Amino acid sequence: MESGERELYSVGEVAERLGLHVRTVRNYVRDGRLKAVRIGKQYRISRADFEALTGPPEPETGESAAAGVPRGRHLEVSSIVQIDSVGPDAASRLSTFVTASAQSARGRAHSLRIQTVYDQERSRMKIVILGGAAETADLLNLVDSVLGPGNDLLPTEGWESDRA
Repeated sequence: MESGERELYSVGEVAERLGLHVRTVRNYVRDGRLKAVRIGKQYRISRADFEALTGPPEPETGESAAAGVPRGRHLEVSSIVQIDSVGPDAASRLSTFVTASAQSARGRAHSLRIQTVYDQERSRMKIVILGGAAETADLLNLVDSVLGPGNDLLPTEGWESDRA
């Protein structure tokens, strides 16, 4: 049976298809973003649930297939934003803000997938953004304006004493 016809995929197979790390896919399953069933000690993802996350594959039209034109061109951008010298409260606020902003754009052509990570030891936050180019650019502009001068979302003084 070809992999295109399979009904269940492993976490590793889904990670490979999406170009993500296996841990990221497992986190999607645990967070409820990606439905999966547990079989023994492993998760399995149905094709329908995989397509619910990524969107169904676009069918080839007879005309484009005959002409050798690739079906449904797709552009996806992956971006990693690193923010240094950020406290845990500010990182939490920024994470909520970015996630809510990405979810408010769900009606757009390409939804964004967001993952945030905060490293308290290094006072560093990373935001991983996957999605369409225009949507990613809009979110990056929003983050830039929020972090710009004159905005007090990320205070730089006073939080170090809270860490000790």
